[in-house]
Amino acid sequence: MDWDKLRIFHAAAAAGSFTHAGDALHMSQSAVSRQVSALERDLKVSLFHRHARGLVLTEQGELLYATVAEVMTKLQTAETLLADTTTKPSGVLSVAAPVGLGTVWVSQRLREFMDLYPEIRIELLLDDDQIDIAMRAADVAIWTREPEQADLIRRPLFTASVRPMASAKYTRRFGVPETFADLDNGSHRILSYSGQTAQLLPAISWLETAGREGQEPREPVLRTNSVVAIKQAVLAGIGIGMIPDYMTEQDSDLVPVLTKSEPEQPHLPVLFVYPEELKGSKKVQVLRDFLVAKARHWRD
Repeated sequence: MDWDKLRIFHAAAAAGSFTHAGDALHMSQSAVSRQVSALERDLKVSLFHRHARGLVLTEQGELLYATVAEVMTKLQTAETLLADTTTKPSGVLSVAAPVGLGTVWVSQRLREFMDLYPEIRIELLLDDDQIDIAMRAADVAIWTREPEQADLIRRPLFTASVRPMASAKYTRRFGVPETFADLDNGSHRILSYSGQTAQLLPAISWLETAGREGQEPREPVLRTNSVVAIKQAVLAGIGIGMIPDYMTEQDSDLVPVLTKSEPEQPHLPVLFVYPEELKGSKKVQVLRDFLVAKARHWRD
């Protein structure tokens, strides 16, 4: 099989169209289509169902795509490790993180890291879902829950406290609830987390069920799949929400509530995660060691 044709096939399958693959490869749509058709003739199978709205892989196409994607991942890893054989760590390092953690805690510390390692360029990918770093959707990740892939290396950074917070605007209007009984008297509004990862981040939905053993959960006035949006809604005075402490360092307008509540309020583990094959990468090593040092002292 011709590698150029396989590379073009991989791009078309990933993009879902010849046009988008052409844009990525700096080729015309017709050139991409011709190369894929030639590959199909070489293999004597159809690799795509062609529709007006795009491309869908056939069963044979799925098999070939999985194999080519694995090879592409290994080549990308080899490229990273070869680049790291230079004296100084250099090149692009892609980092995945949840939106809130990446926007606040990670991005605030990148200036110092870039001053220390000016030849490393960071690509920060923010997504509350865990993207597949085992398949190199990113080089490393900083996550607030255990990785879904068991074969990844994880290094704990710190444990974040997640506390119920309100704004000064809210407490002036509704008062400051100190216990769950205060929260359940009908005069308070709570905010909560939704979306695909809601069950995986119970700390952010804690207000729905805390202190409600054997009773129906509290009904939030607002659900959102973004911790950043919860914080902004709290600041706007809409209600009380659970906010990790790494997002509250600079906000004097936030007021802790339920300070006399039991049980103990929840926490989030913050982990630095990367694939086994990148454990020898200098870029990964220096970012890991830098963040471990920053995590050790950030509350001091």
